[in-house]
Amino acid sequence: MKIQILVLALLFATVFYGQETKDIKSAKKFQQKLNKEFSSKEESPLKEEDLANFESLDFFPIDSSFIVNATLTLHKDSEPFPMKTTTDRLPIYKIYATANFEIKGKAYSLEIYQNEKLVLTTEYEDYLFLPFTDKTNGNGSYGGGRYLDLKLPEGDSIIIDFNQAYNPYCAYNDKYSCPVPPKGNNLDIEVLAGVKSFKH
Repeated sequence: MKIQILVLALLFATVFYGQETKDIKSAKKFQQKLNKEFSSKEESPLKEEDLANFESLDFFPIDSSFIVNATLTLHKDSEPFPMKTTTDRLPIYKIYATANFEIKGKAYSLEIYQNEKLVLTTEYEDYLFLPFTDKTNGNGSYGGGRYLDLKLPEGDSIIIDFNQAYNPYCAYNDKYSCPVPPKGNNLDIEVLAGVKSFKH
């Protein structure tokens, strides 16, 4: 009996470690991709003087406790609305779902959005947008909040990895027009994961 328990414990630990390693690899790949984009003269949102000295973005340490499996409440009949931006531009979004999840034992929820124009394109037809604010804004992370890119899930749950939270382009260059996270999409917690504020 003791041997069976030990085998099961080892099996569980192996599966858990394998999943954690996969999550960490995914977050590291995200960081590498972002740094590659920011290093590129063609793709980077950085101002010319910042690009000339760019080496890497600053990231919070990768933390698996900020990878959550969220249950979705779908909003199939949600009305399209204009989302505020940092300029006069008003892109049209609709609420796709409310994501309900826990971080370190405490329950939270965030709304996930679909852009009305992007959903009509082949490249972004499965794209979901999750802008949010948290207690690190202006104190470790960009003051205007951060974004997460998600894909349409097959069921009624979705993995949200806050280690892949990134800053809007407005954090680096004021020539851009960036959606402002709706007030309801605020987390009353320090999300110590993802991209930190940019140091010039």
